[in-house]
Amino acid sequence: MTEHRKPTALDRIAEEWVDTLCELDPDYRVWLGRDGDVTGFADLSPAGHETWDAAARRTLAALDATEAVDDIDRVTKEDLSSTLRLALETSDSGWHLRDLNNIASPAQGLRDVFDLMPTETDDHWGAIASKLGNIGDALEGYRASLREGIRQGHIPARRQVIEVISQAERNSGKNGFFVDFTTNTAPDSLPESLRADLRSAGESARAAYHEFATFLRDELAPVAHEHDGVGRDLYALHSQHFLGAKVDLDETYEWGIEELRRMVTEQEAIAKRIAGGSVADAVTALDNDPTRKIHGTDALQAWMQNLSDTAVRELGEKHFDIPAPMRKLECHIAPTKDGGIYYTGPSDDFSRAGRMWWSVPEGVTEFDTWRETTTVYHEGVPGHHLQIAQAVYNADELNTWRRQLAGSSGHAEGWALYAERLMAELGYLDDDGDRFGMLDGQRMRAARVVLDIGVHLGKQRPDGNGQWTADYAFEFMRNNVLLEEEFVRFEVTRYLGWPGQAPSYKVGQRIWEDLRAESERLEGSSFDLRVWHKRALEIGGTGLDTLKKAVLGNW
Repeated sequence: MTEHRKPTALDRIAEEWVDTLCELDPDYRVWLGRDGDVTGFADLSPAGHETWDAAARRTLAALDATEAVDDIDRVTKEDLSSTLRLALETSDSGWHLRDLNNIASPAQGLRDVFDLMPTETDDHWGAIASKLGNIGDALEGYRASLREGIRQGHIPARRQVIEVISQAERNSGKNGFFVDFTTNTAPDSLPESLRADLRSAGESARAAYHEFATFLRDELAPVAHEHDGVGRDLYALHSQHFLGAKVDLDETYEWGIEELRRMVTEQEAIAKRIAGGSVADAVTALDNDPTRKIHGTDALQAWMQNLSDTAVRELGEKHFDIPAPMRKLECHIAPTKDGGIYYTGPSDDFSRAGRMWWSVPEGVTEFDTWRETTTVYHEGVPGHHLQIAQAVYNADELNTWRRQLAGSSGHAEGWALYAERLMAELGYLDDDGDRFGMLDGQRMRAARVVLDIGVHLGKQRPDGNGQWTADYAFEFMRNNVLLEEEFVRFEVTRYLGWPGQAPSYKVGQRIWEDLRAESERLEGSSFDLRVWHKRALEIGGTGLDTLKKAVLGNW
C-alpha cells in the first residue's frame, strides 16, 4: 500500500454520493458494513425514483465542474460521470417502471438483504425485526411504480411475472423464508419480547409478499406481454451498463458464435481423453468417479475452504501480492436453497471477511469436484475475492465509492472468467476432469453471449432457420449445457428478463484478455504479469472503457 493520499475535491464528491446512496437506500449501509439506521428501504415509488434522479443530476453537475488533479481523480471522474449519465438515460427509458424479473429485481432484493445483516447481538436482531416490519411499505412503493408502468405501457414480459408470482408465494408461505428466519434461525437466547417482535415482523413481511403476489396475479399478469426480447435500443443501454463499455453488438454476436465453436472443440478433445467418446460420455465417467465425489454440505464447506486456502497461500507466494487482511476468505453454505454460488465482499475495515456462499438446493447431498474446482477459483482467489478485496484494501488511494461500489459486471465477472483461464495457464487445472469442468462453464458463458444478443435483438439463428425466439433459446441452451431441465429453465428465463447481464461475463473476459495482450505488446520484454495484475486490480472496480484508459494511460 502506498503512502496515504490526501483526498481531493473529486474524492469528496464521490464520498458525498455514497452518503447520499446510504440515505436514499439504507441497504447500502448493510452492504458496506456501515453504522447507521438500516431498518428502512429505498422508496421504490415513482416519486422515490425522481428523488434519486435529482440527486444523480446534482452529483453529475458537481463532477462536471471539478477538475481532476491526478490519474486516480481521472478514473473517479470518468467512471462516476459515465455511470450516472447512463443511469439517467436508462431512467428516461422507463425501465424502472417494468423492473421485474426472476433473479435481480426489487422483488428479490427486499428479501436478499437479510442474508447480509449481522446477527451476533440482540440489537442486530432488533434491527432485523424493524426492517422486516418495513417490507410492506417498500412493496407498496414498488407496486406504485409497476402500476405507473402499466399506465405508460412499460410492462414486463408475462414470463417474468409468472416466475415472480411463484417466488412471492414461496416467501409468503407458512413455511417460507420469513417464518423460518424469524422462528428457526433466530437464537433461543434472545429475550422473549424480542422473539415475539421477530415473529410479528416476519408475519408482517409474509403477508406483504402475499399481497404483492395477489397484485402480480390480478393486475400485472393480465396485461403483461408475451414478447421476451427488449429490442436493440433498450438492450444497448443494458449492455453498456453491465459492461461499462460500448461494444458493437452485431460483431459481438458473430464473435460469440465463433467462441462457442472453439469451446466445443476444446471440450470434445478432452472428452475423448477422459472417456474415449462424446462430451456426454465424459460427464458420465466423471460423475461415476468416486474420487471426485463430496457427500454432505459439511464436507462441501470443508472442501471449499481447503481449496480456497491453498489457492490463497500458493498464489500469494508466486503470482500475486496478497496483503494479510485479504488472506482470510470464508466459505459458507448459504441459508437459502436457490442453487446459486456467489461472493460477498469484505466490510471496509475487514471486520467482516470476504465470503464465498453456496446455496444448496433442497435434497441435494452429493457434489462433484470436477464441476466446481474452477468455481472456487472464480468466486475466490484469484477471482472475485482478489479483485474486490484489493479495492477495499486500497483505502489510502481510493475513495469509498471506488473501493466498494464502483464497477460493472463485465469488470467483475470478466475478471473472474479471466481468472479461471489464468489458473489453467498456471497449471492448476491440468487434471483433465477439472479442465473439462472449466470448459463446461466457459462453453455455457459463450452460449449465453449468442443467446442473449440473439433473442433480444431478434438476430438470425446460428443454424440459419429464422429469427431467435424464446422457444429456440431454451432448445439452444439445452444443447450447450449438460444440466437438469430445471436449471436450463431458470437460466434462460433469467437471460430473457435481465438483458445484457449474461454476456457481460464472456465479453468482459474478452476485454480483459485483449487489454493484457495490448499491454504485453506495448511493454515488450519489460512486461511483468504479476506487476500488471497488481496495477490493474489496484484501480478498483470500474467500467471496462475506463479500465482500458487507466491501464494504458490513454486519457
